[in-house]
Amino acid sequence: MTTESGPRLLEDSALERSPVVANNAMNRDRLLSGVNSYARELGFDPYEWLADRLRAEPAMPVGWIDVCCGAGRAILEAERRFGAEFPDSDVTLRGIDLVGHFAGAPATPRLRLITTTARTWSPEHPADLVTCVHGLHYIGDKLALIAAMLRWTAPGGRFVAHFDPHTVRHRDGSSAARAILARLRAAGVTYDGRHHRISAPGAVTLEFSPGYLGADDHAGPGYTGQPAVASYYDW
Repeated sequence: MTTESGPRLLEDSALERSPVVANNAMNRDRLLSGVNSYARELGFDPYEWLADRLRAEPAMPVGWIDVCCGAGRAILEAERRFGAEFPDSDVTLRGIDLVGHFAGAPATPRLRLITTTARTWSPEHPADLVTCVHGLHYIGDKLALIAAMLRWTAPGGRFVAHFDPHTVRHRDGSSAARAILARLRAAGVTYDGRHHRISAPGAVTLEFSPGYLGADDHAGPGYTGQPAVASYYDW
């Protein structure tokens, strides 16, 4: 919604009640591999990436945090596969989603499916793998969550998330993509424009100086064709 003074900006608790944010169409049915999968969206299979670490060092603990996990089908599948191949290994799996319409219940203590807002949640300890598949499109303060997810990634780990830098905007509504991408690259975060993904090795510290003003849930469709949220900042 736009007024004469600009778009209506929602603070995060109001934004989370928006029907755009509680979108059941995104990330509901993705599995680990196949046509509609994490492997396709991320460019690698999260299970196989973690399993390779266990195959190299069976006593090593491994962990995966999946932010905005949707129905949780991928991480539920990972739990099953870890149980079959690595029944005695130290594996920690966390799926976080605002809506919480999960496809099933965890079968073991290894997995927790948590219904909460990502902006207030934090893990018990960093994880080897932190992912966010098409979730940042619906987040208000995207920059704060990116910085948080990087903190949640363990040294030597991997962070990957879909991100549209043009949904980060200046107070006047103009795109802040150039400034944001420059800041990300300076910190060691890579942006893949073809696949709209940011990624980084673990232990990246990133602080953003802009002040968050709020988000517009009527910004229109993003590159996925689904309605997205534009986030406004004051530099």
